[in-house]
Amino acid sequence: MNRTLLRPALTALALLALAGAATAQEGAAYPGKTVTIVVPTPPAGGTDLIARLFADVLGKAFKQSVIVDNRAGANGILGVDFVAKGPADGTRVLFTYAATMVINPALYKKLPYEPLKDFAPVAQVGRGGNLLLVRKDLPPNTLKDFVTYAKANPDKLNYCSWGNGSGGHLTMESLKKQAGISLLHVPYKGSSPCVQDLMGGQVDAGFADISSTIEVVKAGRVKALAYSGPERLPMLPDVPTMTQAGFPFKNYTWYGFFVPAKTPPAVVKRLNEEIYRALQDPAVTQRLRELNFTDLPRPTPEQFKEVLRQDLQDWSALVKSIGVTLD
Repeated sequence: MNRTLLRPALTALALLALAGAATAQEGAAYPGKTVTIVVPTPPAGGTDLIARLFADVLGKAFKQSVIVDNRAGANGILGVDFVAKGPADGTRVLFTYAATMVINPALYKKLPYEPLKDFAPVAQVGRGGNLLLVRKDLPPNTLKDFVTYAKANPDKLNYCSWGNGSGGHLTMESLKKQAGISLLHVPYKGSSPCVQDLMGGQVDAGFADISSTIEVVKAGRVKALAYSGPERLPMLPDVPTMTQAGFPFKNYTWYGFFVPAKTPPAVVKRLNEEIYRALQDPAVTQRLRELNFTDLPRPTPEQFKEVLRQDLQDWSALVKSIGVTLD
């Protein structure tokens, strides 16, 4: 072979090898300093509890401090935007629930971040829905009975959610439209105070996350009428899905890790590997089961990005169909 032609090819191969070695070293050297997991919710809710579990696991894996920073407010926008505009080196990581990434873009005319443009998806953790709860002394015991009761008592029932435009708000609005019922929305600043007031009888109904509510359902402090996820929960096998109860719903929820878009791929890969390695730890999966998380998909970052893309379309269609917008 002509040596003049061969030399550029060998040079290109050498450069590729050097680039690969540099990328591998970058991933191995990460993080090198404290990692902050930003949670756009108050402490003690489901999102926060899961984030703290992974902070502990990742800290041990990295042999480095991993802390949780709760930055609640504006329907999760403040915390998400804080990460979007943060350093793109993997030291500021977002752990959030689906609504901040796939519902907010459909709700707000002006959002300071664009999920597909400003973030690199890292790992999806959990998938499912929310429970439709009613106060324990409300007569209905099934979703169909609840609809009948609401129709017989127009504008007399209210429901809580963890904020205007939240998943709980939109799911109930979707149900209202399908069923032709009227309920007053009472927005709260988080899921926990919503559930507390349901238990206390201050509000009549509401959708809430499963991690912090199954035990109070089992204790009889509230009643669960339906689940918005794709399949019944193993922990509450007698509670049907909304679709099974006659009111189809396909917009599911999830939790996930994200980093700013320009974060090096090697760092994204290392984070993904360590997060999913944690899901192989029996102690971690047991704790997640205790938090009522049993559906644990493990998509690659690229696959998770496609989940994000599809959910943006699905939730946008739902928001448009029920006519909810926020400034």
